[in-house]
Amino acid sequence: MSLAAELKGLNRSQVHAIWASYLGWTLDAFDFFLLVFLKGAIAKEFGATDEAVSEALFLTLAARPFGAFAFGWLADRYGRRPVLMGVILAFSAFSVASGLATSLSMLLAVRAAFGFAMGGEWGIGASLVMESIPPKLRGPVSGLLQSGYPSGYFLASLVYYLLFDRIGWRGMFFVGIAPALLVFLIRMHVDESPVHLINAAKARVNPLVEIGRHWKIALYLVVLMTAFNFFSHGTQDQYPTFLQKQHGFDTHTVGILTAIMNVGAIIGGLTFGIWSEKIGRKNAIMIASLLALPAIPLWAFGSTPMLLGLGAFLLQIAVQGAWGIVPVHLNELSPALARGLFPGFAYQLGNLIASRNGPFQAWFARTHDGNYGLALALVAGVTAVVLVIWTWLGPERRDIDFVKEAKA
Repeated sequence: MSLAAELKGLNRSQVHAIWASYLGWTLDAFDFFLLVFLKGAIAKEFGATDEAVSEALFLTLAARPFGAFAFGWLADRYGRRPVLMGVILAFSAFSVASGLATSLSMLLAVRAAFGFAMGGEWGIGASLVMESIPPKLRGPVSGLLQSGYPSGYFLASLVYYLLFDRIGWRGMFFVGIAPALLVFLIRMHVDESPVHLINAAKARVNPLVEIGRHWKIALYLVVLMTAFNFFSHGTQDQYPTFLQKQHGFDTHTVGILTAIMNVGAIIGGLTFGIWSEKIGRKNAIMIASLLALPAIPLWAFGSTPMLLGLGAFLLQIAVQGAWGIVPVHLNELSPALARGLFPGFAYQLGNLIASRNGPFQAWFARTHDGNYGLALALVAGVTAVVLVIWTWLGPERRDIDFVKEAKA
């Protein structure tokens, strides 16, 4: 059956679940990436360095696994749908609170709380969708879901381009209340995961016990997601700062180049997600990662806005092409009774380990005459190679019927 025919066969609840999860991750990423555009303005207002403000990126990322654990455990016990709504309301509220911060210390604390809430969205949304759709659609839908991340970054760049000079950094954070509206869509149109309903009808299962029983695959995936998070955050979080500080570009140029970068990321996620159904999850990840290597020199060392934009576009096709496989790959390798907790927790533990990337790149640039390009290239190149090797060594599990698995 063709991809188009498979998509037409989805019922309304399945379609709504896909869009709710995609938009949830899009708006979550939108709120997160607002900060990367605003670090300079925040540093100026509070009289701080870029390194000091970059600690907010670290704290946000470091808090995410704790949120993934707490909300993932709740999702396995009480359902994906109600917990997902609570997560979205929480991270929207903390985005607004970021704009009310009266000191850098207060902002850092709020961004840590935002990271805790943000940590719950990805795993719960991905499990809700992957447990609700036919196996043959998991690859394409995985690419769509993960494309929500660059879609959110794209929206942040667009809002920065259009509004920053008018409303300032505090007003930008106030725009972050918008994701709360998504809760109404989920409340009215999204059904609970059929797999959770089956599991809930059985005796209570402790997801921590399931993770303990599958500790080897858990450890493998934490290392894999550490590499993945260096791959994404190492090429994205300091990119606007690279354009602002090293090249001296204005608001509009930074916004345009970042938007171009994220168009490439969206194309990569969708393309490789679909392709993974034909060539396999591991092959898709490894090919995409290898394609990043020839794009790095143009992306990090281009001399004009046109060359830098082209490099960013090509690099993010590769980076998010690899990432487009992550939602399906983690869910397929997850224990059936802990899918609300396991994928998101593994993902966010990797985030915790990679969370010093932002401050590290800021420090590296400061100690190398402000050369952010070299810091970005170093992280991207090393990570691409590590990701290929570790993926090649790992397992793959495709076309599993999650509903039948839950009934067994």
